[in-house]
Amino acid sequence: MMPQDETFPEVEWKTSTELVPYTDAVAWMEERVTQILAGNAPEVIWLLEHPPLYTAGTSADAKDLTEPDRFPVFQTQRGGQYTYHGPGQRVIYIMLDVGKRGRDVRKFVKELESWVIATLDEFNVKGEVRDGRVGVWVQRPDKPLSLSGKQAEDKIAAIGIRLRKWISFHGISINVEPELEHFTGIVPCGIPDHGITSLVDLGLPVTIEDLDLALKRSFSQVFLKPHHIGT
Repeated sequence: MMPQDETFPEVEWKTSTELVPYTDAVAWMEERVTQILAGNAPEVIWLLEHPPLYTAGTSADAKDLTEPDRFPVFQTQRGGQYTYHGPGQRVIYIMLDVGKRGRDVRKFVKELESWVIATLDEFNVKGEVRDGRVGVWVQRPDKPLSLSGKQAEDKIAAIGIRLRKWISFHGISINVEPELEHFTGIVPCGIPDHGITSLVDLGLPVTIEDLDLALKRSFSQVFLKPHHIGT
């Protein structure tokens, strides 16, 4: 387990060093959300990796699963469409009390995006968001322009959350060094005209451990301490 952040002593940081089966992770999150709601456990951020798999969010379109027999496919109640998880990708499951952090889901998602952007900035990578596209993107001037003459952009981080009584779970995935070819079994997030990249694909010798340190350093830059709304 990682040490607690000094600014957020009530937030636990949990790190798994072995690949975590998806169903085990969901069961653990479900139980932890129940404990947080009951006041029996603190908020937690869980850093892990999964074995190769695809997940389908609540907006997933079946036609976007182009190779259904390639890896296990899991239906999930998080927002979003299809995504890939696998070794070399840092998954960040976020169980925070959004009720005490403003009760504003859109603001919370923007904070998650800002957290990813601040983390990438530590590696001199400029992450950006786009209207109508959840997640974080990087421009690729090293790639050819699109047919419409626009700068090529690749996705480096996906975001999909669920709330139960204002407690969040599921969260973020950031590509450090996954097998990018594994993304070809789906239309990632339902967007066919953009690619997928990773920190190593961008030429950076970054490890999962490097990313974890950057995530912890940038966390308190983005998230305000929780506060009660109303009486």
